[in-house]
Amino acid sequence: MNEFDLTGKVAWVTGAGKGLGRAIAVALASAGATLAVTSRTEDDLTSLAAEVGGALVLPGSVSDPSFADSAVSRIVSDHGRLDVCVTAAGISPTFRRSEQGSDDVWAHVLDVNLSGTYYCARAAGRQMLTQGAGSIITVSSVHARTGFDRIAAYAASKGGVEALSRVLAVEWAPKGVRVNVLAPGYFHTDLSEGLVASKWGERILANIPQNRVASPPELGGAAVYLASDASSYTTGSTLTVDGGWTA
Repeated sequence: MNEFDLTGKVAWVTGAGKGLGRAIAVALASAGATLAVTSRTEDDLTSLAAEVGGALVLPGSVSDPSFADSAVSRIVSDHGRLDVCVTAAGISPTFRRSEQGSDDVWAHVLDVNLSGTYYCARAAGRQMLTQGAGSIITVSSVHARTGFDRIAAYAASKGGVEALSRVLAVEWAPKGVRVNVLAPGYFHTDLSEGLVASKWGERILANIPQNRVASPPELGGAAVYLASDASSYTTGSTLTVDGGWTA
């Protein structure tokens, strides 16, 4: 039996329209999972569904707790269960020193990155607890644990994601629900491309022993591992995919 095979499993990926979320969704579908996908842009989801041969398209904002609940209800109505949830939705809209940050941006980043993760994990967890099984993968960042200039809100939100995930893992493990963190380093995505191409790119590369920025599909195998039975004894852990980030 192939422990990495996701055939028969239903997976919900948020932030699936672009970047790392999309790469994760494609990897899960390639491993056999039936997909439900979320982002704020329906056209991105529609093109993804066409790429993978079909998916339940659920456009909406993860920062709305009622959306998370309704998305899980729709998934269960259509597919009867939910086996995997990947909370990949995230934003980092500004690059400013902390003393120059605005209250609105701070609140918005935490609403999407941290509260959105909680709302979606909570909604998925409720369903998985009734099933007695499931895997939740929260997406963090190397900057949850390492400092970097001008990303206070983003780093704080991702640190919160990791702390939240450890609590959920402890609470839900006795009922068969696993919660793990996937922490990427720098990948070629819309979120990071501008920074990598700027004067900061040299500093970023200097902290990556592999001396390169990764391609989004390189995150897919790690997501499949955490989603699958291959990681059946893994919960409360952080799987870092960062090229050996040393900062």
